[in-house]
Amino acid sequence: MASFNTEEPGVMWIDLNSAFATTEQQSRPSLRGKPVGVTNRISKECCVIAASYEAKRRGVKVGCRRSEAVAICPDLVMLETDPPKYHHVYEKLFAIMQDYTPKAKMKSIDEGVLDFHHLPEAGREAKLVQIGHEIKARVRAEIGDYMMINVGIGTNRFLAKMAASLHKPDGLDVLTHKNIHEIFATLELEDLTGIAQAFGRRLRSYGIQTPTDFLAAREDWLQKVVFRSICGSYWYQRLRGFEVDDYQTKLGMVGRQWVVKNPTHEENYLRSCLHYLTETVAIKLRHRGKEARGVCVWMRFCDDGAGFGGGWEQAGRGGYIRFRAKKMYKTACYTNDEIWRRVAELFDERPRRLRVRLMGVYLYQLEPSQRGQLKMFEDAVRADELTAAIDKVNDFYGTFTLHSADALTGKQNIKQKIPFGGTEYFKLLLKRG
Repeated sequence: MASFNTEEPGVMWIDLNSAFATTEQQSRPSLRGKPVGVTNRISKECCVIAASYEAKRRGVKVGCRRSEAVAICPDLVMLETDPPKYHHVYEKLFAIMQDYTPKAKMKSIDEGVLDFHHLPEAGREAKLVQIGHEIKARVRAEIGDYMMINVGIGTNRFLAKMAASLHKPDGLDVLTHKNIHEIFATLELEDLTGIAQAFGRRLRSYGIQTPTDFLAAREDWLQKVVFRSICGSYWYQRLRGFEVDDYQTKLGMVGRQWVVKNPTHEENYLRSCLHYLTETVAIKLRHRGKEARGVCVWMRFCDDGAGFGGGWEQAGRGGYIRFRAKKMYKTACYTNDEIWRRVAELFDERPRRLRVRLMGVYLYQLEPSQRGQLKMFEDAVRADELTAAIDKVNDFYGTFTLHSADALTGKQNIKQKIPFGGTEYFKLLLKRG
């Protein structure tokens, strides 16, 4: 039998259950016990980004359209996101976590990981179980009596996160080499963190039908045949409780997209909205201490595109067509003005008479900012100093206190979405003018 990590578990994963919906129920007692859905902006076909457990039990799934959700659950209460509430919960939860270990990190807005490997191994599992129950009690006492978290404990991040998903809501589980076969026997492949439907089909095509089969697979076979890469070895180690996920990912791009509520080809409206998106992306770029050489503007249209050439292609979903223009520049961009100048050039290449349904911009080929170095040209120095001054004002008074006048229409029409999958921009983008 393959070897497993047999050390005492030293990782705890915390998952705030149905975070946005539960936060709304905490702040509005009249919603407790009722099916609640949360979306970034309410419209006829908006998407459910969070659902309360009452809604989930009625069949409402995250990602479904509002019309689908209401058809399943006619009494669904749909709310728009309220970032300051979630920010408050985020900060309170993180503060509680930091009381127990200096190695605490929020992995997303509603999930955090705590590393306790600094504790003596003897008796560590029992200690972590005790801490887990204490954190659960503190969440109810210090954040709200309707707030619940799942706690998972394991020898690596993967097993700890898996343990946190076993008994929602309000569970606490330990997953190690001692009980992994027993637990995996009750699960489907898609129940494993990181295994979506397409991934599950791929594994089954190689005869891996269950999590137990996956656990029994040889490392060399996973690496050379199933994955045909080092990822096979990573999965072999991950399943056995060895840590392979504690690393810092490299930032490859920054960007933002927006669904146009009322599709249009009106020039000034689209230009202002794109300008606003561009300035938010520029803020994110500087927040990470980066500059960008690559710029891309893309759009999806409602029309069929007949008679238009260059830059557009058939989209694979919904019959819509899309346009994409991208360019790599010799010099990196950093300031709002320079980034917008490059974006505007690409924007002008679009088919003019097509109604835009979805638009976005992203910057790529990122490199560390060199703006701290001395400049030879006065204009470059002034541009950098002006950008730094604007960022400082906006940091103090709220994002977009100062902005381009051309972006005003965009600011009035585009609502800030809650970023998922990470916390790098959460506090930055919650600042309001």
